[in-house]
Amino acid sequence: MSGEPSQRSKLIDVTYQQLHSFLSGQPEGSSPELITQIITPRATQLRNVSKPYGKPNDASRKAIDSGTVTLSDGVKLQVDDVAKEFTTVLSKHFDIDEIQALILLRSFLYNEGLHLNGFKSDKTLLEELVAAITPFYYSERLFVLRTLIPLFRAQQNAEDPIHVIASENLPKIIPDGRVFAGELIDEYLRKTSEDVPNNLSADPRAASRWAKQNCKEQLVMLEVIFWAMWGYVPCEGSLVVKLYEAAYDTNLGSLQQNTTLLLDDEGAQVLQDSAALWILITVEVLELERISEPDGVEFSPPPDDTPFYATSSDYVKQIHTLVMANTGSQYACTYLAWAFVLSRLHAKAQEKKEIPDSYRSFLESTISPPGRGKDRELTHTLMARTALSSDVGLFNLLLTLLTSSPVFVTATAWHTGSTVTDPNAIAFRSVLKGLLMSVVELVPVELIPEFDSFVEVWIALFGRSESRSVVGICKQFWQCDWHQGIAKRAIFDVARSRFPIHFRPLVRLLRALTGSGFLDTDPISTTASAEYSRISDGDVVDQEICSQHVFYYMDKLPTFSLVIPVSSCSGPNAVYEKVQYGPSASGPGLTYKNVRAIRLPGGSIMPPRSTGRLLSSDGGDVVAVCWEHENSGWKVVIDVLTEYVTRRRMYVGTADLYQDVTFGRTGPGSVPLTLRLEDVGMEIDDGGDEALATDALDLIRSVIQDQPGLAEQLLETLENGDTATNNDSHSPGLVQLTTMILEEALSRSQARNFARTQLVTSAMSVLSALLTLPKYSQRVWLYIRSTSILFSSTQTPGFASVALTAERVSGQYTMTLALLHLVQQLAQEAFASVVMISADNQRLSQVKEEVLLRAANFVHGEIWVEHLGWKYVQLGDRFEIGRRISSLYSYILVQSPPAIENRPYPVLSQAIIDTLVHKAASSSILPLVSAIATSPQTLGGLYASRHLGDARRLIFLLESHLQLIRLVLNFKQQSSPQGTKPSLLEQALCSRISGGAGFSDSARARVDPVDVLATFVKERNVGTVVPLEAMRVLHALCSSLSMVVPSPPTIVGHLTSPEATVASLVRIIQHPYDDLPLRISVWNFITLAVDKEAALANLFVAGDFHIPISEGKEKTSDKARRDSKGEEERMTALEVARTTLEDWKTLWESNPQLLASILHFLHVVWQHGHEHKVRIDATRQDGEFWSRIAAIAREELGPYPDYVTNSFRVLDDERRSGLHEAVSIQAYRGMAKSYAVRILGQDVFLQPRPTSTDAPLPKPISYIKLAPMFKAEEQLNESILEAVSSLYDPSLSDAVTEHLSENFPSFALEQIRSQDPLVDRELGDDFVFSLKLLRSRLQLCLMDDERVRDAEEIEKQVTSINLNMSLTHSQIALAEAWQFLFRQLLPFIRVEPGIRSSLLTLAATISGDLAQEKRQGEVVATIHGTRLGVLLSILEAAWFTTTDAAADVDSFITLVSNVRMVLLNEAQPLSQSFLGKLPLPFHRTLLQILYFVVRQSRYMARRPKAFNASKRLTVTELVDATVTLVVDALRLTFDSARTRLDLDLDRDMELLVAVFEQCTRPDICSSSLPWLTKCQETDVINSSLGLLVHSDMVGLSDLPLLRIRRIPLYSPHILFFHMALVSIPSGAERFASEGVIAAFSNNSLSSAISTGQVDVVLPELPGERNPAHRAYCSMLAIISGVISTLGRQHQYFTAAACGIVPLYGKQISRALSWSIGDPITLPLLEEMEQVVNLFYAIAESAPPLTNPDPIITKVLRVFGTHALVLLQQLNYALTHPNHLASLLEPVTIEERTAMEKEPIASVSLSSVDMVDLQRHPLTARLVHKVFKLCNLVVSTLVSTSHAYDVLLGEQEDWPVHEAVIVPHSKVVLGEPASVGTLLELANCSLDVLRNLVNRPAGQAIIPATSLKDVPLNVRQATLTVRQNLEAILIYAVTQLAMWLSKPDFDPAVADMESDEHTSQAMEVREPVAKGRARRQSLTLAERLRRGMTGEMASDIQALLTRSKPVLAKSDEILEKQTSGDLTQVLLRFLNERVVAPAA
Repeated sequence: MSGEPSQRSKLIDVTYQQLHSFLSGQPEGSSPELITQIITPRATQLRNVSKPYGKPNDASRKAIDSGTVTLSDGVKLQVDDVAKEFTTVLSKHFDIDEIQALILLRSFLYNEGLHLNGFKSDKTLLEELVAAITPFYYSERLFVLRTLIPLFRAQQNAEDPIHVIASENLPKIIPDGRVFAGELIDEYLRKTSEDVPNNLSADPRAASRWAKQNCKEQLVMLEVIFWAMWGYVPCEGSLVVKLYEAAYDTNLGSLQQNTTLLLDDEGAQVLQDSAALWILITVEVLELERISEPDGVEFSPPPDDTPFYATSSDYVKQIHTLVMANTGSQYACTYLAWAFVLSRLHAKAQEKKEIPDSYRSFLESTISPPGRGKDRELTHTLMARTALSSDVGLFNLLLTLLTSSPVFVTATAWHTGSTVTDPNAIAFRSVLKGLLMSVVELVPVELIPEFDSFVEVWIALFGRSESRSVVGICKQFWQCDWHQGIAKRAIFDVARSRFPIHFRPLVRLLRALTGSGFLDTDPISTTASAEYSRISDGDVVDQEICSQHVFYYMDKLPTFSLVIPVSSCSGPNAVYEKVQYGPSASGPGLTYKNVRAIRLPGGSIMPPRSTGRLLSSDGGDVVAVCWEHENSGWKVVIDVLTEYVTRRRMYVGTADLYQDVTFGRTGPGSVPLTLRLEDVGMEIDDGGDEALATDALDLIRSVIQDQPGLAEQLLETLENGDTATNNDSHSPGLVQLTTMILEEALSRSQARNFARTQLVTSAMSVLSALLTLPKYSQRVWLYIRSTSILFSSTQTPGFASVALTAERVSGQYTMTLALLHLVQQLAQEAFASVVMISADNQRLSQVKEEVLLRAANFVHGEIWVEHLGWKYVQLGDRFEIGRRISSLYSYILVQSPPAIENRPYPVLSQAIIDTLVHKAASSSILPLVSAIATSPQTLGGLYASRHLGDARRLIFLLESHLQLIRLVLNFKQQSSPQGTKPSLLEQALCSRISGGAGFSDSARARVDPVDVLATFVKERNVGTVVPLEAMRVLHALCSSLSMVVPSPPTIVGHLTSPEATVASLVRIIQHPYDDLPLRISVWNFITLAVDKEAALANLFVAGDFHIPISEGKEKTSDKARRDSKGEEERMTALEVARTTLEDWKTLWESNPQLLASILHFLHVVWQHGHEHKVRIDATRQDGEFWSRIAAIAREELGPYPDYVTNSFRVLDDERRSGLHEAVSIQAYRGMAKSYAVRILGQDVFLQPRPTSTDAPLPKPISYIKLAPMFKAEEQLNESILEAVSSLYDPSLSDAVTEHLSENFPSFALEQIRSQDPLVDRELGDDFVFSLKLLRSRLQLCLMDDERVRDAEEIEKQVTSINLNMSLTHSQIALAEAWQFLFRQLLPFIRVEPGIRSSLLTLAATISGDLAQEKRQGEVVATIHGTRLGVLLSILEAAWFTTTDAAADVDSFITLVSNVRMVLLNEAQPLSQSFLGKLPLPFHRTLLQILYFVVRQSRYMARRPKAFNASKRLTVTELVDATVTLVVDALRLTFDSARTRLDLDLDRDMELLVAVFEQCTRPDICSSSLPWLTKCQETDVINSSLGLLVHSDMVGLSDLPLLRIRRIPLYSPHILFFHMALVSIPSGAERFASEGVIAAFSNNSLSSAISTGQVDVVLPELPGERNPAHRAYCSMLAIISGVISTLGRQHQYFTAAACGIVPLYGKQISRALSWSIGDPITLPLLEEMEQVVNLFYAIAESAPPLTNPDPIITKVLRVFGTHALVLLQQLNYALTHPNHLASLLEPVTIEERTAMEKEPIASVSLSSVDMVDLQRHPLTARLVHKVFKLCNLVVSTLVSTSHAYDVLLGEQEDWPVHEAVIVPHSKVVLGEPASVGTLLELANCSLDVLRNLVNRPAGQAIIPATSLKDVPLNVRQATLTVRQNLEAILIYAVTQLAMWLSKPDFDPAVADMESDEHTSQAMEVREPVAKGRARRQSLTLAERLRRGMTGEMASDIQALLTRSKPVLAKSDEILEKQTSGDLTQVLLRFLNERVVAPAA
């Protein structure tokens, strides 16, 4: 349905069921103002009890037809055609108003959703809609009425949470309560006679459903009447009469028009409940308690008094007539109540002298009718006798109501599925209490015919209920009724007077009045109902008051009754004597006195002559006497238990093994006379009386349960005898007695009976209660440890063999449940007492752990793995057993988290986690998973059969199981590394198991537990906890499964209908009034799913799997159904998030936690933006959306609240810090802002980059919306400084640690660290450390007055830490978000004008804060690192520049100074980070900052006047401090790298070397002495060489890592470090002395290099350059650098370096042997360049000709041979660039990409053409590299031939043996280069240079092909080509000159001298004789040689002439200011030395 309103209506969003939930104490996420807003527009509907939904009418119909409807809250709805049709059908079907039908429809679709699972062809869509919405409509009709109940209740109770709401709204809804009540009664009567509607009468099922609904509405109406009459509506006469008429006319609601439709169990139950409510109402309206008060009745009240029925005789007469006319037994309660009213009216009339005549006549005629004679009985007396007669059955009726009716028994209400809104409300019991008080005031207790039945009713009223429903009336009885006259407490006086002869009545009555409610052995008790009805803190206080009254009453009983033989009253040994007071011996005046002192049971001594009153008749052998003697009933109780144990042991024939356990008892002949229990007349048979022992134990446990102070007082009373009974001081204590009773009961092998079950249960319950008492708990532990009776195996006598076996047969498991409760109490006491156990008493801890291990093993082996197969009378017992065991496991895992090393009882928790994870078996996991898988079917069956009590216990079971599963899954993630296999529990959850039908209509044989979990989330009939826990389990499971490799299972693969599941989850997050924790948990799951599961992410983001469906193949019914769906069902999570953000400001103010969850989801969606590009593109283009996100990012957080807790308050029934709410809101606002900032950054990251480098960078809308912030310096500064602020206070942790060490040395704060995932924790006072766990540990301290203050102080400190950490967590997240955003915005920020100045100022400010850091600790280190990260991102945005203004320089110098202080900060030393002692090291960030600062300082240092002396000193101080630290860190890193391969070490090394390289440059470091000295001190150079020798320079030792990183670890950085060293002369000298040649000759590459096997590529690393090749080239460069730097002054190193040439010979020869037929790669060119460079360095460093080094000479001669051949190849390559380009083979992906873009030349190109970028950029770069190589080769040849010596020296000194270039013009490719080769190469260079000098100097020739390349411009190319040309010219000229100057051949060959001689000899013979003169004439060879030389000289002259202008013009390009002309010099030399001699 389209047309959703822009403003939502609460009439639609909030159902009446939800409103009732809000009003009933579950106002999660709702404020009083909000509830009032919800109620106000519904006032008319709530008031209209007859037709709450109205009737169809024309006005509403016209509004619907118009298409626009205005609701009562002012919201306008748009109604489309489909909605109109649906609305009309619903209005007609339900006969309701059309607008109400529309609201009903919309509310149903919004809150429930339309699930058409059962769609069939014989049903129309409209029919199915009606069928689906009918249950919802019926439920809403009930809750319309129920909404009034909590309002009525709260209006009378000022302490009710909604009292203010009720007081404000109830008068508006119901202005006149009497009118409302009357209308309600009329409507009730109308409904009882209403016929089935015509449109339903034809369908029996529909008719029956309607009839039951009609009856249910009647029942709820009665409840509303009850609560209205409770206080809001006065009980005036007419109203009471009307109520009585209705009650009697309908026979308490049983007379119905449609009785035949109510014959099933459900219908009968509704009628029974109605009858019970009618009984209550008819008693309630008489206001018996008011009547009983002295001034309760006024015959003539004041006019302004509240109307009351008793003030009007007319109404009293009418009521009396009605009561007397209906005397059936079902009206007995009303009859008796009216009798009491009459008695009070009569008594009042007796007091009053004047009463109205009308009343007088009524009283005279009614109460004392004249015809009865003088001794006539009053009417009310007769009525009371009649009502109490046995044939009426009043007490049976009351007992039935109190023990069987859902109105009074919660378990029955759940079991029968009763419609009663509030079962067992205290008001219901209060009414019956008033009735019982009336009974005892009407009739003396002694005269009540069925006294025992009356006692049972009394006990049932006060004691057989949940505590919260009885503690109030118990307290009222003790504090009020007890003191209002003897009658009201007479029942206790009667029971006391017979105690202990009749032991049980008094004990049971007192137990009932403790306020503790029923016992677990009570048949009407269920643990589920008991836990459901947990009492509040106020009720705990009331219960303690009740228990105190019971204790003190029992402690000082004024009487003691004995049965004495008549014979003991006479004779010489008479003990007693009769005293005659009355007229006869048998009269009531007969009393007795004792002659001797008597020691009574319990130890008290009755002194002689004490008085006793006769209780029984005096005619038998014995008489019962009640003695006036104050004694302690508790001593009698303990004596009963002692006697029981003694007799039992004697009974079973073990008297010889045990002495009498009373130890010190003496016989009857002693003085004083001692009486045993059997002597006092207590009937005890030979087998003992288990009922007595059971009642005694029950009374004890009821008093001591949860009352530690009172319990200790009671136990002291029990165990401390009177001063006169010191000989009994060895009597066994309660712990020993209870244990002995337990052992005796379990060791008997007799057949099981019910009494024994109660005894065992009671005994174990007493032990459980005693465990809460520190003084006595140790005894319990020791006794349990000493006995094997409880936790034994089935083979030995004990619980397993006796109790379990017997209960398996019977199917009732009372003892098993009690045992599990005992084990739970043991565990709780063990963990609660951890802090109380001193260090020297660790043996006690071992005992407790031993007992717990035995218990856990027993529970697991005997119960947990077996209990699913047992027989059960009540299915709920199975659920309860499973719940208690899983709760036990969960409790142990929470109290002792396995992830924490220093935890209490580690063996115990490890045993549990081993059972469920590490060593799990299917039998251990099955109970968990099967309970979940089968629960939908089981729950459905229980609801269908109306066993709501068992259903509730199943829900509790699910809650416990889900919590345990979540704990186990979370632990698995914490303990297991990434990539583990799934645990058995995960496998079970992801397996299909037998489960049957679920919540849906279709049944399946097998179900997926994951699917069931997902179903739980959306179900409304499993409570509020199960959906939340199910969602958290799914979250934990999804997170855990995502860690499984290689193919993790998915959640979506186990969902039956993923689309439906996702739709239901989306509906939850969309609903504004759903449970807030659930909504947030669902958001968290959706966020995780989007991050981890692609398929599920598509559903949440897009709503489908992206599977196109053919429209033509779609069925018509499907299409109609799809079209019928509302917009809500088509909503995606993305749309919900967008829609919710429209009102982000409201969420910011009221619910920032939800806002943060939504923004977190959006952030993750944007993180996966490429996957959801199509779906989020529309949002990315939505300017409004980005305006909101940017607004959140800019929103100020405001001042931070205080975080030091000083007080606590109760918030949502939890004790919270008074600052929790403020801190939580602030922290979540910070988180929301951080997510908004990240979303902006992520969106910028998603922005596609332009396809070409010239295209401008497009700005995304997100940046455009945020951009104004970067232009507003103040706003930017505020936002960033807000992000880097830090409130973390380490002193809080220090204080609590010190406090704990002083007061609780065994308690470490780490033990209570929360183990929940971060997303499951709430920011606030429970964030880091669990308060629940803390309070659990310190609970025993609360019993110690001295330690209470310590415990509260620790709690305050821990909450302060949590609050502080919440704010800190938020601040860190915000800082990281801004760091991320800055990095994404770099391209945009850097171009903003003026932004750099702002950023530098900001960086200076932040660095100043960092420099002042004084805090210490790991958390501070994390904060420090985060803030450094923000600073780094700001500096990256500022970037490097050389044009800073003066102010910017000042800011930068401030930054430099601050960074130095950060570097030297003692609180956060960098060394700790380097050593890995911090969880989040920050040294890498700081190193990057140092790199930026130092490098920028170098830029500024080169600028004139940028630095003055002060600034330069500041920079120098930073550099000195940095280089000192870096050298130390490098040594540490190198040493660490020797021991392991570590990526972090590699990254550290890379950054350290980079910073070292920057800090050692001469332009910023004027002297190298300090850092060289540091290097020498640390021996870092030698360490680096050692690491290089031992490192894997290829990376093949870890091939997967090599394939990922593409470079090996360590070696590239070591070689770069060496490069940095050798680039500084002093560093090169230091480096040369450290054995570099040895290291480079003996490493992992040496063998490969020596064999010439280092290739450019590596087969294992395709698409990348061989790391070995890169390292080899680096080593060559380093050696060359050292040689070049050292020069001729250190020839020893040059000679040593020459030694490496033979070692590298094959690899060198391979490089120099390249020919034009071989392929060429860019890395190969680099290798050739480095090889030639090595020889160039050697040649330049060679000694002079006068003192040659033979080794160097030999090496250089070898090079010359190869170089000439190579030069020939290079010449061909340069003159044939097209061929050269065809030889190029790409190595890297970048090169391949560039090559693919390179156009193919259609014709042969020249080198000149190759400089054209637009056509062939890659080939142009290749040609440029070849030019460089050629230049280097020729330059090396120039050096080796001593060309400059030839140019400058005398001819006699020329090294003519270096004339190796043959002076001919031939260019033969396979031969060495000739002069012709040089000329050709020079001409090529000249042509290229001529082309270049005609271009602008800065013009780019070749763009960068990758990030590593730099663009090549004209100036660089010109320099390379010019140098090449000049070197060739020099070499050609000098070679020609030397060739010409070579000596002639030997003269002996003169015969060969002729012009025809064709000899081509190149050598000159040596002279035959030394003194022989040269021949003057020239040989033919000489003439030929000179001819050739002359020709060459001419060519060279011409070349020099052509080169001269080009070289001159290139000077302008190169901006060279030269004073000479090389061409001129060479021309002159050529003329003088070559041309002239040749001529």
